[in-house]
Amino acid sequence: IWQSFGPTDTQTASLWVDMDNLHKNQVRIHGILSNAHRQAARVALSFDFPFYGHYLRQIIIATGGFIYMGEITHRMLTATQYVAPLMANFDPSFTKNSTVRYSDNGNLFVVQWDKVRLKDREAAGPFTFQAALHKNGTIVFNYKDIPLPVEEINSTEHPLKVGLSDAFMGHLPTSLLSAKRRTIYEYHRVAIDTTKIVSGSAFEFTPLPTCLQHTSCDLCLTSNLTSSCGWCNTLQRCSDGIDRHRQEWLDYNCPEEVRLITILHKREMSNIQTSPPNNGMTENTAIIAGVVAALVLLVALTLLAVYYINTHPTVAPPFYLMQRRTNNYWPSMKFRNQGCHSSYAEVELGGHEKEGFIEAEHCC
Repeated sequence: IWQSFGPTDTQTASLWVDMDNLHKNQVRIHGILSNAHRQAARVALSFDFPFYGHYLRQIIIATGGFIYMGEITHRMLTATQYVAPLMANFDPSFTKNSTVRYSDNGNLFVVQWDKVRLKDREAAGPFTFQAALHKNGTIVFNYKDIPLPVEEINSTEHPLKVGLSDAFMGHLPTSLLSAKRRTIYEYHRVAIDTTKIVSGSAFEFTPLPTCLQHTSCDLCLTSNLTSSCGWCNTLQRCSDGIDRHRQEWLDYNCPEEVRLITILHKREMSNIQTSPPNNGMTENTAIIAGVVAALVLLVALTLLAVYYINTHPTVAPPFYLMQRRTNNYWPSMKFRNQGCHSSYAEVELGGHEKEGFIEAEHCC
């Protein structure tokens, strides 16, 4: 959930992190990003940051006013899995006064794009804004100087996005027997009203509970904080099947295991409510035996399927292991090998370029 604060709201001033008043040892100016255009650099966090229920220990800061939150380095930097206070075609290399700096005190990580200007529109003026990641998962966007309405920023040469996004990666079989195509599915996005972005404004995002936070079957199935959660005993994980671990969830046949466990759990609850106390131990034992038998059967079927696929190389991998939804639910995105205007290059502190990132297309 999120809420916005205007220039006259009292909360706005308290949300802004004044880096000028912090000790010099607490603030780091990224020398490469501050003198580059369309570059991105990996930065380690001093704490585990919960993002959509996944705990991250490193992020990638981009000159274009956003943070890439993906764990897998691929060619889709601006497409999804981002925290974007103002993703646009900023060029910190235009002037020496423009910097990209960050601070990490163990409980709060802040990135500030300071006095950055838009590429080929430098006369519009400098932008200064922040993205703050709190240890409890709260995210804050702060805007100090916004010299022109966000709606007037050109998105032809670079995507223009404000908000949050996360996705999972699936492996789809291709026409080649041994090859698989990696496909990104964006399962959630928060896009805020850009008309509210003005100088002195702020947005605060508060994370809701997720299934992933439950560490036991009982909590997973009975918690009032979440819904549609299922427990996969094989992975010892609680999930609704829509998170970054979805491919693993399908590979281990967790949807079927969840269905069986949920049925057995409901029967157990019904027996506890209707059965005499003296018979509880016998029925519980029978339920446990049923769960064990079901899990053994699932493992045996999985091993049999793997054996069959390996011994029949001319048969295409079964598509039922990948449960896809239509693009109306999860926009799929495909890789492009050719260059494009929104490509990024990731750099290390030593200044060496690594594999570039290329904006992906939405499949129609």
